[in-house]
Amino acid sequence: MPTPSEPTENPACWIRSTVDDRGNAACLLQWGPVQALLHPDTVLVTARDLTTAAAYAETDVALLAALREDIGLNGDHALAHFFQTIRARRPVPTGQPALRIHSVAGARTGRPLVHIARGSMKGELTPDEAREMAQHWTEAATAAQIDVRLRYALGEWDRLTPDEIEHLFALLQKVQR
Repeated sequence: MPTPSEPTENPACWIRSTVDDRGNAACLLQWGPVQALLHPDTVLVTARDLTTAAAYAETDVALLAALREDIGLNGDHALAHFFQTIRARRPVPTGQPALRIHSVAGARTGRPLVHIARGSMKGELTPDEAREMAQHWTEAATAAQIDVRLRYALGEWDRLTPDEIEHLFALLQKVQR
C-alpha cells in the first residue's frame, strides 16, 4: 500500500517540495521506478481528486448497502449498470492530476477503496489513507511555493551564499522526514 513517506524496500508513493531547473516551485514525486517533477497546481489537483474519490467510495458503499438491504436489488448486472449511470453523471473535475485516481465500491467486500496509478505503479488506499495522502500532497505543494519565496528572500539578503542556502534547505528536508 502506498504511503506518503520516504521510499523503503516496499515501493511507496511519496512527494516533497523542491525547485525545478529554473528555480520555480515544484514537487518531486517518487514511487518505485516512477519519478516526476510536478507543478504545485498539479499536486493540488491530485490532492483534491484523492479527497473526492475517498468521499465517492464511501458514498457508493453506503448506496450499495441501501440498494441491497432496503430496496432488495441484488443482481450484480443491475447494480453495475446503476453505478455506471451514477458515475457518468458525476461532475468531471477540472485540471490534470498527477495520478490516475478511481473510487471503488467493493461489491463483494462492501469496502470503499481508492485506486491510484501512475506509469507502471498501482496502489489501493482506504478512504482515510487517501485523505491522509491528500493532506500530505497539499502540504508539499504549499511548502514548494513558500520555499521559492524564502530562497529568493535569502538570496536578496546577501548574508548567505547560494551554497549555504541550498545547505539550509537540505537540512530542512531532513527535519521534515
